[in-house]
Amino acid sequence: MRHPDPTPAHLAALQGQGKSSWALLRRLVGAYLKPHRNHFFAAMAFMAIAASMRGVFTHTLQYVVDGMIQRRGLIYMGWVCAFIIGSFWLRSATVYFHTILMNRIGQRIVATVQQEICEHLMRSDLAFFHANASGMLVSRVINDVAIMRQAVNECLLNSFRGGLELATLIGVMFYQDWRLSCIVFAVFPLSAFYVARIGKRIRKLAFNTQNATGDLSALLNQTFQGVRHVKAYGNEELEVNRVRTLTETIYKLSLKSIRVSALTGPVMEVLSSVAIAALVMYGYLQVEHGTNTPGDLVAFIASFVLAYDPMKRMGRVSAQFQAGLAAADRVFMLLDVKPEIVDSPSASALKITDYSVGLEDVAFSYPDGTLALEGLSLNVPHGKTVAIVGSSGAGKSTIINLIPRFYDVQSGRITVGGIDVRDVSMGSLRSKIALVSQETALFDDTIRANIGYGKLDASAEEIERAAEAASADGFIRCLPQGYDTRVGEFGIKLSGGQRQRIAIARAMLRNAPILLLDEATSALDNESERAVQAALKRLQEGRTTIVVAHRLSTIVDADVIVVLEKGKAVELGAHAELISRGGAYAKLYGMQGNCA
Repeated sequence: MRHPDPTPAHLAALQGQGKSSWALLRRLVGAYLKPHRNHFFAAMAFMAIAASMRGVFTHTLQYVVDGMIQRRGLIYMGWVCAFIIGSFWLRSATVYFHTILMNRIGQRIVATVQQEICEHLMRSDLAFFHANASGMLVSRVINDVAIMRQAVNECLLNSFRGGLELATLIGVMFYQDWRLSCIVFAVFPLSAFYVARIGKRIRKLAFNTQNATGDLSALLNQTFQGVRHVKAYGNEELEVNRVRTLTETIYKLSLKSIRVSALTGPVMEVLSSVAIAALVMYGYLQVEHGTNTPGDLVAFIASFVLAYDPMKRMGRVSAQFQAGLAAADRVFMLLDVKPEIVDSPSASALKITDYSVGLEDVAFSYPDGTLALEGLSLNVPHGKTVAIVGSSGAGKSTIINLIPRFYDVQSGRITVGGIDVRDVSMGSLRSKIALVSQETALFDDTIRANIGYGKLDASAEEIERAAEAASADGFIRCLPQGYDTRVGEFGIKLSGGQRQRIAIARAMLRNAPILLLDEATSALDNESERAVQAALKRLQEGRTTIVVAHRLSTIVDADVIVVLEKGKAVELGAHAELISRGGAYAKLYGMQGNCA
């Protein structure tokens, strides 16, 4: 089956949009930090106290040094020491509560983002998943969000903490000597300019690294899924080389990012050394001229040295923050891709008793212009079976995808019980439809859970009755854990026929009035096909059924058979009638080695 090509909206999730750091930060704060503002302000209050205690300590050093020089006595120094101990205790307690609150906010924000991505993906169009590799999507949900988690936590903890501490210590320094402070902080604009400039490079490198990581995840996912074919064609070395190429790309990008971000520390060290040298020389001259006391100079130097630590910390955080913004950019790109198939504002629940299906002058084309259906009209009466046959690319599976609105028609309409499917909610429409396809979607869970996927509140008895009706109960009970046997990823531990019967049991449990069968037996051997066909016949009883069939021998009992060619119905009738005509259907039937 061919899938429609990706639209520009679907491809947007793969391409960088280059949003500014401020735009991304505003979105993060506005959408995700705002609900936690009470905890945030409480954390800021704790941090303000902690930061002020750092400033109090450096200011206290003035009294320590001057008290020693002036020999103020033991009682005086005892009170000073008690004050220092008290300030450290208060700082430790407030830092603890600040850390707990900010980590709680950070973890909650990232968990919310992760949940939003999963919810958004579950509501995305089928075409979106055809346009984007599953490995890439998994990488964004796990890897990008993990980078965001680290960046958010570091930013919330160290940026705000460092900023408050820095502001407090700068305040102490200006309080003690504003002239000396101006000399020292002459290097700050240079540091800020360098950090901002290097941050842009880090973000670009981080974005490219995360894209390459997504490509690697997609490649590994595809390789592991197709490992049987990789081994059958002896292409292990080819796949290893492809992985090697991507891992080398990631290695080079990561190393370059490390080199760029590692420059932050040395540059700031050099700039700070210049500031400290100027500070020592100017401070010495002030003490010599009696403008300042030694205690003032020691307190000032201590404030600058302590301020240097949050400066370095904020420089390191800047690199992590830019990587986090690159990850956030990729995540938001994903969230900004809106589904094109949605419920109309006036959509209502599907409440009918007549489950006939109609196609009225339906046309559908792929985005590249290839026509799939052209002016197709078809009626499937309630409780009847219509089979659709034709060569590959004739549009058979497209019909199956249009009925539950996996895609929408470009012209004409599809009806259920005479109601346009676009006028009812997708949830109510799809609840009336059961799908069994050639591609059986089994999850790495128990057989019981896989059958129960068709009806989440089903009892154990209902699940077993559905398995019996699908001719699956016998082989299930022979398995080591019976219904509690895990089937492996995509049902790899079961045979093709067993997987199909599990899928049929799931459809039987759903008990939907409309049944769509998309080449459900095309990949089975004769013995498995007979067992599955018997189960399908029971499943079709009393249901409006549309069958897409490759093996024409399986649909000879259909009420109506439609032959498609290039998206048009060229023949329509019962099996015997079409054979007697000697037209397209008779030729297809004869080509498969069947006797007329």
